[in-house]
Amino acid sequence: MRSYIHLFITLFLAFSCAKPEPVQDPRSDEVRRIESINVVRTEMNVRTAAKNAADRFEDLSGSHKLRFSSDETSSFTGKIVFSKTGRDRYSVKGNAMAGSNHLNIEGTITRVSVKHLNFDGVMRQTINQKRYTRSGKSTFFKETEAKFWRLQDKVNGSGFVEYIDIYF
Repeated sequence: MRSYIHLFITLFLAFSCAKPEPVQDPRSDEVRRIESINVVRTEMNVRTAAKNAADRFEDLSGSHKLRFSSDETSSFTGKIVFSKTGRDRYSVKGNAMAGSNHLNIEGTITRVSVKHLNFDGVMRQTINQKRYTRSGKSTFFKETEAKFWRLQDKVNGSGFVEYIDIYF
């Protein structure tokens, strides 16, 4: 019995003290080099994507005053809501009303500079029972020291000048 125990201990020590063979990476050196380059590129792409997602201008999200004025009628105000959809890009929806006169705006605005907002959408208005719809692309521009952006397409369907302003 003693010889079995002695044999068991000898075998146990012989195998437990043996050095394991080094495990070799089955991938070649070229594959490992390419993978390390890809890791660096991925990190660079993540940093670039974060920079590209950041606004270039201040965030306009939230509610803003919307004002309509013209020679045909007295001015009236309402609000327009900016909802962020991308880099300096917003979905907008707003209205202004006074009695039977009203203005509805819905579309997207892209801020292209401190002074310029590019609008793409629909503006519907009823002024003195006359309906007029603007659709497509137009620009709001901040003039000199004004506290608002003014629509640059100022002439309505009747030939009258009107001002549609979005306040900061």
